[in-house]
Amino acid sequence: MADSFRITLAQLNPTVGDLAGNAAKALSAWQEGRDAGADLVALPEMFITGYNTQDLVMKPAFHQAAIAEVETLAAATAEGPALAIGSPWVEDGKLFNAYLILKGGKIASKCLKHHLPNETVFDEVRIFDAGPLGGPYAVGNTRIGSPICEDGWHEDVAETLEETGAEFLLIPNGSPYYRGKMETRYNHMVARAVETGLPVIYLNMVGGQDDQVFDGGTFALNPHGALAVQMPVFDECIAQLDLERTADGWRIKEGDKAHLPDAWEQDYRTMVLSLRDYMGKTGFKKALLGLSGGVDSAIVAAIAVDALGAENVRCVMLPSEYTSRDSLEDAEAVAKALGVHYDYVPISEGREAITNTLAPLFAGRDADLTEENIQSRLRGLLLMAMSNKFGEMLLTTGNKSEVAVGYATIYGDMNGGYNPIKDLYKTRVFETCRWRNANHRDWMMGPSGEVIRPNVIDKPPSAELREDQKDSDSLPDYPELDAILDILVDQDGSIADCVAAGFERDVAKRVEHLLYISEYKRFQSAPGARLTKRAFWLDRRYPIVNRWRDPS
Repeated sequence: MADSFRITLAQLNPTVGDLAGNAAKALSAWQEGRDAGADLVALPEMFITGYNTQDLVMKPAFHQAAIAEVETLAAATAEGPALAIGSPWVEDGKLFNAYLILKGGKIASKCLKHHLPNETVFDEVRIFDAGPLGGPYAVGNTRIGSPICEDGWHEDVAETLEETGAEFLLIPNGSPYYRGKMETRYNHMVARAVETGLPVIYLNMVGGQDDQVFDGGTFALNPHGALAVQMPVFDECIAQLDLERTADGWRIKEGDKAHLPDAWEQDYRTMVLSLRDYMGKTGFKKALLGLSGGVDSAIVAAIAVDALGAENVRCVMLPSEYTSRDSLEDAEAVAKALGVHYDYVPISEGREAITNTLAPLFAGRDADLTEENIQSRLRGLLLMAMSNKFGEMLLTTGNKSEVAVGYATIYGDMNGGYNPIKDLYKTRVFETCRWRNANHRDWMMGPSGEVIRPNVIDKPPSAELREDQKDSDSLPDYPELDAILDILVDQDGSIADCVAAGFERDVAKRVEHLLYISEYKRFQSAPGARLTKRAFWLDRRYPIVNRWRDPS
């Protein structure tokens, strides 16, 4: 029997629907593994289709084309190491999430996902059929068990594989990022290693898909949970992992252990990568945004430059008579520090024309929120016109606090194709600006040093739609608002929970009311990077029409 086994771990970034492109990436990884003397080249879950496919994979023409692509790949990899790749699979009229093992020019073995996630962003119970608990597959004389993603989080699949002869576990994943996710993965995989007494290899994909970012971070554990290999987070990476047979079974040889950055850096990189891939995978090369002089648009501008390069970002200042001199100077300073193209487009003339047009209809009525929203919607109109004319995707800049309580104008400042900070509360926006000023990494395309001047971060937030306006005129101060939202949204808590945490009941009730009546705005809002387990969209799905309020 062989005393060593080499696996090429391909932590790569597929594109949903690009079957030929994903197959080409798989073939290139296989060739690299062949040249490195690998016994097996492994790719993540559903790699041939990209992930998360949602309902697309249910379309017969699509999943049939994906399976045909895998069969073509099998023929192309007939001479050399086995290739393991995630793919849909159809059997007895049922659709499965499968892991296919290609050897000798054909699909030699298959694993079918048993536990289908039906929570947060996943809806696999509706899409796939559950496969049976199965046994390991053989590569040469080595027997390998491959629980697929969620299957690795449940002890029954791993224990069944161990009991039926698996010598180690190779777990392919399409596991998206949320803050603190890596610790959760470690805990589950250590449990599998301890329970089975087998080495565990956790292989994850990277890349952005709509709101989700797959953060990689592939790792390998020896029995009892000792870390042997740690691949980087967020980077595409191909690495060789070696196992050696001992008297006690297979053991993973010690390999490289990449540094894992802290939560602030991981959040920021998630926002950068999500925007970069959303743009690239939808065919956009350039972006624009309204740069107001405030903190939200400043951090979005920095993210855009870090994702796309300054030459591909246009910032536009659209001042009215309510725009302060500080805001004008701050916006220009941010644009200069980032090195972006900067346009100055005053809206006073257009606003006056609209006001005059509506004057006969509004005669006898006092000015109110209507007139404020006209400014926002005029800015949205102008930015969309520029987006159309220049072929640049408009980015929207509302933070999670504003998105939660509807402190944004629909068809105005909510216009845009993507929102990098949609899942970032306002208090974290401030700290993220400070973090970016103090930190620079080689994956950032923007400049190092202070790119957001302190005045932008430190001044009282204001929409500047009327004289002396402050956000605190309409909302609780952001530290209080965000703490209440954390209870109501992220923890799914109650008004009683807010009161127990020290907040006034009337304030919590008001925030709850704003949260519920703003659902229709979120339904029409741009997608944005998911940073938490309770991001607005797939993580939290509420009815638009809803009269219920917490009576506690």
